[in-house]
Amino acid sequence: MNLFIEFTTIVLLATLLSLILRLLKQPLVIGYILTGIFIGPHFFNIVHSTTVIDLFSQIGITILLFIVGLNLSPNVIKEVGKVSFIGGLGQIILTTLLGFIISKLLGMSYLHAFYVGLALSFSSTVIILKLLFDKGDLPKLYGKITVGILLIQDLVAIFALLFITSLAAAHGNNFLQTISFLTIKFAAIAFLVYLVSRYLIMHAIHYLAESQELLFLFSIAWGLGLSTVFYVAGFSTEIGALIAGVSLSVTPFADGIASRLKPLRDFFIILFFIFLGSNMIISTIPQILFATIALSLFVLIIKPLIVFILMNLLGYKTKQGFQTSISLAQISEFSLILVSLGLSVGELDKQTVSLITLSALITIAASSYFILYSDTIYSYLESLLKKLEIIHSSKTIQNKTQRYEIVLFGFDRVGRDFIEAFDKLGKKYLVVDYNPEMIEQLEESEIPFKYGDVEDVEFLQDLQLGKVKLCVSTIPNVKVNALVIKKIREINKNAIIIVRAGEIHEAKQLYALGATYVLMPHYLGAKYATSMIKRIGFDVKGFDDEREKHLTYVNKT
Repeated sequence: MNLFIEFTTIVLLATLLSLILRLLKQPLVIGYILTGIFIGPHFFNIVHSTTVIDLFSQIGITILLFIVGLNLSPNVIKEVGKVSFIGGLGQIILTTLLGFIISKLLGMSYLHAFYVGLALSFSSTVIILKLLFDKGDLPKLYGKITVGILLIQDLVAIFALLFITSLAAAHGNNFLQTISFLTIKFAAIAFLVYLVSRYLIMHAIHYLAESQELLFLFSIAWGLGLSTVFYVAGFSTEIGALIAGVSLSVTPFADGIASRLKPLRDFFIILFFIFLGSNMIISTIPQILFATIALSLFVLIIKPLIVFILMNLLGYKTKQGFQTSISLAQISEFSLILVSLGLSVGELDKQTVSLITLSALITIAASSYFILYSDTIYSYLESLLKKLEIIHSSKTIQNKTQRYEIVLFGFDRVGRDFIEAFDKLGKKYLVVDYNPEMIEQLEESEIPFKYGDVEDVEFLQDLQLGKVKLCVSTIPNVKVNALVIKKIREINKNAIIIVRAGEIHEAKQLYALGATYVLMPHYLGAKYATSMIKRIGFDVKGFDDEREKHLTYVNKT
């Protein structure tokens, strides 16, 4: 009964602190860690059944990493793009190196400095995705790049966990021999998992999916089971959970499995952060305060600067580089998992774990405001950021035609369809985009283009929109489209303006500003589907023909 009272008290305190953090618009993870600090021996000393709480937190980490693995589908990774791969990998290497140097200057050992440098390089997938989703910025270019970089970080974390396991196993032995043996053993188990998932699970999962409860239970059994297999084989349970998730990521039920597991993950992961907070040594805070401030400033300033410079070198404009970099200015829950693993294998002490945990609290809190108010912050820092550019955006602007009657904003998504329509009209046109990857495609296809940001008022004024007869914007941002309509209508009352909106209230707003027609993909898709049903009825052959046409179109784009 004492355990039940302890557990209930922990949940009540976590709920209370989370409500306070919610009012302050802070991530709830801070409330969980604070709960752990308050229930620990330095404050209320509530927790005595630490073994049970530790077990629950371990289950939470296993489920979290299992879900991360589900999102690491090879197909998704393929779509990440060059900027996410180069930017993500470059950021990890440079941040780890500079973090290692700073940690050494702070008096840490080589091993502790490596752990700290690596922990500083990861950013919080959970917090970033939540804030970007709430802000509505996930579909934006910088949102996509940020998600891509987070995927690269997750992949690197897999190898980091493997390396830490090897490091722990090599005590007193030849390190190269140990890691070679573990690598071969890891490859053998991973290959066996591949065979089982490819030739057994892939067939059985369709039967399992007929019952949502059975699929849910199987998913937990698969994740925990493989975690146990890897643990018995000499690896960490975290590695097993990731591999378990990746092995199911290629199934058509990966998203469904992840969505059903998220409530369970959220509950158990709360206990992980609480357990982490309860292990913080409050008495050492005066000793680690200077190091905490130094590392927090490094994560909040230098780490984003590294990402900003890398994106500038890859050809991205100032605002995209700034918004991507500032989104990554915090320490990840993966960082906390890494140092916790380091502590469990005896490579780190509690003081170093407390240092990273305290730095995580500071950076998560500060970066939340950075992400929410990135547009305002950018307006103040724009002139300074322009001076930090190594490759100036103006050098990459290209315009292959001087006179044009049609302008298309945004080549991504359905741009090629519009290009085909413009070619049939026989009119000169110009495509405007700020994604360097799209610019490369336009250049290869010899399509007239101009590189620039539509949100830049001066750039819009330079486009000579007063003479265009048709303007189309495929950009899914109501503020950008409102700006485009406003600037065109100021100088061109007769132009046909077609813009995109996601919601009905957005369409009404754009029509009120002077849009000629507002594209609503959901509306058009539903309208076409209903007309198809009216035309085809119950004719299966007719729907098969439509399906083949659609597949041909999808594969072409």
